[in-house]
Amino acid sequence: VGNDGVISIGESSGMETELEVVEGMQFDRGYLSQYMVTDNEKMVADLENPYILVTDKKISNIQDILPLLEEVLKTSRPLLIIADDVAGEALPTLVLNKIRGTFNVVAVKAPGFGDRRKAMLEDIAVLTGATVITEDLGLELKDATIESLCQASKVTVDKESTVIVEGAGSAEAIANRVNLIKSQLETTTSEFDREKLQERLAKLSGGVAVIKVGAATETALKEMKLRIEDALNATRAAVEEGIVAGGGTALVNVIAKVAELDLEGDDATGRNIVLRALEEPVRQIAYNAGYEGSVIIDKLKNSPVGTGFNAANGEWVDMVESGIIDPVKVTRSALQNAASVASLILTTEAVVADKPEQKAPAAPATDPGMMGY
Repeated sequence: VGNDGVISIGESSGMETELEVVEGMQFDRGYLSQYMVTDNEKMVADLENPYILVTDKKISNIQDILPLLEEVLKTSRPLLIIADDVAGEALPTLVLNKIRGTFNVVAVKAPGFGDRRKAMLEDIAVLTGATVITEDLGLELKDATIESLCQASKVTVDKESTVIVEGAGSAEAIANRVNLIKSQLETTTSEFDREKLQERLAKLSGGVAVIKVGAATETALKEMKLRIEDALNATRAAVEEGIVAGGGTALVNVIAKVAELDLEGDDATGRNIVLRALEEPVRQIAYNAGYEGSVIIDKLKNSPVGTGFNAANGEWVDMVESGIIDPVKVTRSALQNAASVASLILTTEAVVADKPEQKAPAAPATDPGMMGY
């Protein structure tokens, strides 16, 4: 799906874990009537080379779009309507014409809400090479012509989603739209907005992949999803800033450089604290595996850069070649956060901690003679 793509994790209906890659732009809105499907067995509507009407207006009067429908009918091409809603007399009229075979049309609600809906409609218009029919541009439905409609090579609509494949938008317009979204990503401070902007970016330039996790039991499913989420987050971090030797090896490798810093007084004390802290991940890993941490660290300091201790089997290996790696972003963030917490403790001269619970004394042994024996 590329660097700008989105990978999400869902649940499979079976026991196997599957990967589904969506081509084109997908949004979570399905057909407004099941009578609009073209494949009754799969319950989907496949539109080949359709025109696409994109508007943020509610269509309730069929007369508003009747001239446009007549123009499209002359071309014998299908029509996809993406609108705020299609209700009143408009929806049953469209359905009736579809059932009679007069006109192949599918109507779906516009994706998103509020300002995000307007932005997503503009994305669709850019991808498919047309204009959104909106009051913001002074456009009315009655003024829409066939020239203002979007186009795509194929559209697939099911009960819950719509996929637009190979829109007719120009590469330059799409690139400009992508750059606009990227600039918004750089300035936003909201994680929610960042996530939604990333999704829009993926739909325009990258792609969307869904890992559907399957398992035999609910417990196994949750465990598998957590493992995949951890792997996915680590991979994203690695793509962002690269990787280093894992297992704390990279931190020990930089100890010599930090020790070379010519500092005095409190600065020298701080440097010595950092030197000790850089050893702790390896020390703890070795301890957890039943080894003496100090011995492992001494040997690691005298080993070639990148060579580390595989605590799983007790062997000294090239960490990267053995697949024991950490994302640079994770390692850097851990060090920065640790320094931040340490400096906070130093400036406040206090910490808030849980009070150790006093264990109740063990009950005295009971004399068997007191139990009636």
